[in-house]
Amino acid sequence: MLPTFYFVLPGLNSSGPRHWQTRWEELYGFTRIHQQDWDYPDKDDWIHTLQETIAPFPPQQVILIGHSLACATIAYWADRYKKIIKGAFLVAPSDTEAPSYPPGTTGFAPMPLNRLPFPSIVVASSNDNYVSLERAKYFAGQWGSRFLALGNLGHINGDSGLGDWPEGYQLLQTL
Repeated sequence: MLPTFYFVLPGLNSSGPRHWQTRWEELYGFTRIHQQDWDYPDKDDWIHTLQETIAPFPPQQVILIGHSLACATIAYWADRYKKIIKGAFLVAPSDTEAPSYPPGTTGFAPMPLNRLPFPSIVVASSNDNYVSLERAKYFAGQWGSRFLALGNLGHINGDSGLGDWPEGYQLLQTL
């Protein structure tokens, strides 16, 4: 059986030490994709960094684990590069068109709505300040993703109290 390569893509401001993405890096040896600018992201820079990081790996063995703004990054990347990867785990996809979305990003609106050419799962919370449950479900439908609503977990980040989030890890393994 071929190995799977897992890449963690944090969103705006990166993922801190209490974030499940950071914990997964420590627990499972996943690789974080380090963006040039976490505070003022540029879509083209983020897509380029994603492509450059995973280019040496066989696409069919790559799983991308995106949070927040990284979900849009993955959708834009998929549209630009047309790579067929093993799958994408998209958690709390921020709605870059929403009035609640923080300023400072460049090129991420409108939200990408292209169908992803690989399996994907969108996980959302019913009380996320950066995306309504309805919009998250809409994104999942447009992307061709399986959708799972988790209840009241905020932005599904370090403040959500998920710890190592074993339930999320189990869900990831279904890709």
